[in-house]
Amino acid sequence: MKKRHVIIVGGGASGMVAAISAAREGAKVTIIEHQNKLGKKILSTGNGKCNLTNEYMAAECFRGEDLSIVDTVLKKFGYKETVSFFESLGVLTKSRQGYIYPVSEQASAVLDVLVMELEKLSVDVILNEHVTFVSQKKEQFTVVAGNKKYCADAVILATGGKAAAVLGSDGSGYALAKQFGHTISPVVPALVQLRGKGSYFKQVAGVRTNAKVSVLVDRDCQAADTGELQLTNYGISGIPVFQISRFAAKALKEKKLVEAEIDFFPEADDNEFCILMEERKRQHADRTAEDFFVGIFNRKLSELFLKQAYIPLHIKASEIRSDKWEKLFSLCKHFQVEIEETNPFEQAQVCAGGIRTDMINPATMESVLVKDLYITGELMDIDGICGGYNLQWAWATGFLAGKHAAKGMER
Repeated sequence: MKKRHVIIVGGGASGMVAAISAAREGAKVTIIEHQNKLGKKILSTGNGKCNLTNEYMAAECFRGEDLSIVDTVLKKFGYKETVSFFESLGVLTKSRQGYIYPVSEQASAVLDVLVMELEKLSVDVILNEHVTFVSQKKEQFTVVAGNKKYCADAVILATGGKAAAVLGSDGSGYALAKQFGHTISPVVPALVQLRGKGSYFKQVAGVRTNAKVSVLVDRDCQAADTGELQLTNYGISGIPVFQISRFAAKALKEKKLVEAEIDFFPEADDNEFCILMEERKRQHADRTAEDFFVGIFNRKLSELFLKQAYIPLHIKASEIRSDKWEKLFSLCKHFQVEIEETNPFEQAQVCAGGIRTDMINPATMESVLVKDLYITGELMDIDGICGGYNLQWAWATGFLAGKHAAKGMER
């Protein structure tokens, strides 16, 4: 029986796992990658340590217009399957508060074992070739890359989204999917920094502090997260900002009012914080306003709060009017930043938006519009929060697509 030929467009995380999965099922597999090497984006994940997946794996950790696909995919290839897959390749893993890393803490090790397995399975890898067109006729695909044409029984689109184009994701997969009639939900940067309106950011640039960050769209709270906030000379960054950024990006795309509300003391609610400050004022009434927050907030932050509340630095705490105290408390707990834009795709870790998931079979990753065409990873309108979820989505969808593309009519 003739081997099925599976062509995979894109040699990133999902593309390589799809190739391995398809080759293990007996298919002839070709990866066409437009970069000069495979898996460049993997090297940057987890700050170079590669956060492979997460022990807590649920649909609530993902975002998109239709999340029904997520449960089906994770039941077929979840956290345990990912750990087993990489251990079979020789990568031992460890857990750090549920975040799964290679024991070596080297993203390069993850990439190395994937490449070694591709070589072992005799997967044909074509580098520096950009796929511009894919067509199907009489159940055969023609893939055009440069001035060359390739024939295949099945095609897997694994090009990634538009985030971090320098590492390989240039958005070309959306155009290929559109050629077959797929609808693309608007694509915006996600897991990205937010740029704020205000001249004070340079004053507090470099400050890192624990905070709760909420994103408000037309004054309505859409999402919130708590963690280490990083203040920059243009706005806000850090994990809690990344976690909510997709909601800001979507709303900005729709020209809505977007604000970030920052709680700089999330350890206490408003009433508890007020009591704490009243007690502090009683104990340290002779301190100047400039010194009042020493031991609670970074000096740059406290000076910003005082300036925003129009309180002179040299005035004693006991001399601050009650209305000024109320303004100060509000700034500490409900600091408002109008968001003008996100940082660009080049600085985003992933994209939000993409191919609508109701156009993809959740059990196989096959397009419901085109037989033997499969779609993986970030191309879909699914994005995960920080913590290994986007890589998990890449591994899982790649594995399923490769397995079923190789089987063809047997599936």
